[in-house]
Amino acid sequence: MAVIREIAFQGMQMLLVLLLAPLLTGFVRKVKARLLRRQGPPLLQPYRDLIRLLRKDVVLADNASWLFRVIPYFIFAATWIAASLVPTFRSGLLFSWSADLIAVIAVLGSARFALALAGLDAGTAFGGIGSSREVMIASLAEPAMLMIVFTLALIAGSTQLSTMAAFMNSPEVGLRVSLGLGLIALIIVAIAENARIPVDNPATHLELTMVHEAMVLEYSGRHLALIELSAALKLLLYVSLIACLFAPWGISPPSAEPILLIGGVAAYLAKLAAGGILLAIFETAIAKMRVFRVPGFLGAALMLALLATLLRFVSRSF
Repeated sequence: MAVIREIAFQGMQMLLVLLLAPLLTGFVRKVKARLLRRQGPPLLQPYRDLIRLLRKDVVLADNASWLFRVIPYFIFAATWIAASLVPTFRSGLLFSWSADLIAVIAVLGSARFALALAGLDAGTAFGGIGSSREVMIASLAEPAMLMIVFTLALIAGSTQLSTMAAFMNSPEVGLRVSLGLGLIALIIVAIAENARIPVDNPATHLELTMVHEAMVLEYSGRHLALIELSAALKLLLYVSLIACLFAPWGISPPSAEPILLIGGVAAYLAKLAAGGILLAIFETAIAKMRVFRVPGFLGAALMLALLATLLRFVSRSF
């Protein structure tokens, strides 16, 4: 009976992140439109867009290989698995033993590599530009992310997400300068990894500024729907990761009664709403930077993460 209950909780986690990912994207768009004094699209518009794409036929380039058709399914599966491993409303789920922060980064890295490969496979100029820019951003974002992991692991004593969330929620953690620097660095990396302003504009199709959109221009139909859903899942993953590591309040322990999970789900929804509002405010208040300034932006994240690690070594009180 206990095994069935744990399977049910894990299934709830996977279904919850899958259903909320398009809603988070629609919520960010709605808040941005309101801040600009526009009506904006409905909250459920991303769901309608996905359904519309699923109903359309797939158009493939003549020189596209079998990888071009397989990669959207791989990207979706990898991103969904990574998003399902991050604790949201309850810790200690059935697959929490595999919810290692380094493993999550590795799964996301494999999905990124597959997407860059898909952009090159069709042989178009836009795809090559987008893939080269994506790899350039990844080469700067991944070292910063690994330094953030090292900082958090030195503080929490583990890279397992449930263990880290439990430690961050305990009074032992206190106020640490290294955690503040790690939070800022993680936010910068999350913005870059999700192709958000100021690194990229997800609403534009200008060839001089595209990164993510350039790699998926040749996709259509259900393939494009899977890639768009994967992008929404990735955004939700990073918001959930920030909430899990730096705001773990409301996450129910493994021994909690099922009725208490309602409070955990409500707290998780509140965190997603707060993250969406802050992201919309940030993107409205700042302009997109030039591509050649992105290394400096991500370099700041790397320097902050390195400084956080050094502060952790120099003084345990930081």
